[in-house]
Amino acid sequence: MTDLKGDFMQQRTPQALKEAAYEIRMRSLRMVYRAGRGHTGGDFSAADILTVLYVGGILNVDPARPDDPDRDRFILSKGHSCGALYTVLARLGFFPDTALDTLMCPLSKLSGHPNRNYLPGIEANTGPLGHGLPIGVGAALGAQRDGAPWRVFVLTGDGEMQEGSNWEAGMAAAHFGLDNLTLTIDRNTLQQGDRTERTVALEPLAEKWRAFGWAVREVDGHDHATLLEAYGALPFEAGKPSCLIAHTRKGKGIPTIEDHPESHHYVPADEGALARDLQALREVIA
Repeated sequence: MTDLKGDFMQQRTPQALKEAAYEIRMRSLRMVYRAGRGHTGGDFSAADILTVLYVGGILNVDPARPDDPDRDRFILSKGHSCGALYTVLARLGFFPDTALDTLMCPLSKLSGHPNRNYLPGIEANTGPLGHGLPIGVGAALGAQRDGAPWRVFVLTGDGEMQEGSNWEAGMAAAHFGLDNLTLTIDRNTLQQGDRTERTVALEPLAEKWRAFGWAVREVDGHDHATLLEAYGALPFEAGKPSCLIAHTRKGKGIPTIEDHPESHHYVPADEGALARDLQALREVIA
């Protein structure tokens, strides 16, 4: 994998990755507070996954060559969680950190959902749920037919699994034997407004993906050592696409919002609330 540079990337041990993930959460929270809007809950549930993929060196990407034809492709299907992705990409050097303070400002390149026309490192415009995996299947199929070495990684939400387009894409991926494709499901059990199982039940989720012809693993989505091991074992089975169900907690790291539906659009109410939230995040890695 490409040896990316940066102070917080000198080590890729689980502890170093944990510290990086909480630094990313803190920077993301400041960005959302400045903007006055965002999707903190989903940003925080996905932060460890994104940290391992990018900071942990799983993805073969290079900020100095964002259009390298042999790069791995990462697609954030749950595009509303772009705050965490923007923060990771800025820390890697895809664009200046100062750009984060323009989130959702007029004419900003950092819109409320990622747009590949505006920022390096963004592979697909996402936001409407259920689109990322179909795009990923098409990309992986193209790579397979070209004999190209690059892989495709897609991160979805769990509520997003209620979109039928994901299951159509899942069937196609298994049919074509796309073992260069990895789907990670951020299984925080919450979607906007309520629990997934009270909205449209998803379980048994792992068995459903296995029935669709995928190789499936389930992990603690906040355990950096476990995530490193899982991504390092790809593909989980030759000739099959890989599905990693990452069990997470929405709003991870801030006790007052963690695992609460209200965390979906959470923004600190004032400077005092922001300071308390940042302190809570610091205490996790103290």
